[in-house]
Amino acid sequence: MKSFRKELWFDLPTRRAFLNITPKVEAALIESGIREGFCLVNAMHISASVFINDDESGLHADFEAWLEKLAPEKPHGQYAHNRGEDNADAHLKRTIMGREVVVAVTGGKLDFGPWEQIFYGEFDGMRRKRVLIKIIGE
Repeated sequence: MKSFRKELWFDLPTRRAFLNITPKVEAALIESGIREGFCLVNAMHISASVFINDDESGLHADFEAWLEKLAPEKPHGQYAHNRGEDNADAHLKRTIMGREVVVAVTGGKLDFGPWEQIFYGEFDGMRRKRVLIKIIGE
C-alpha cells in the first residue's frame, strides 16, 4: 500500500467563502499515482471546513444565509469565546459544515455520486490557512 500527502494553502480575501477544490484534489490524486484506495481531505484550521455538495451558486447563497441564522457573526458580544476575539461564529459554522471528507478512489478517479464536488468553506478568512490531502491505496 502507498501513501501520499499534500497540502493546499489558501488566503481568501473575504471573511467567508466557498471554494470548489475538486480540481486541486484530482490533480493530487494523479500526482499520487494511486488507482484504488481512499482520499481524505480535511481543513487544518478550526474556523474552516471541507465538505461535499453541489457546485450551484443558489445553494451556496442558501448555505451562507442558513449558517448566519444558526451562528450569526454579530453581535460579537453574544459569544463567550469572543472576549478578546471575534470569530466564535466561525468555529460554530465549521462544526456545522464539517472538518473533512473521505472519497473512495476507483480506477484512479474520485468515486463521486452525481453532482458531488469537494469544497473548502472559509468562515474567518483574510489569513493563510491550509487543507491536507492524504491518499492511501495501491
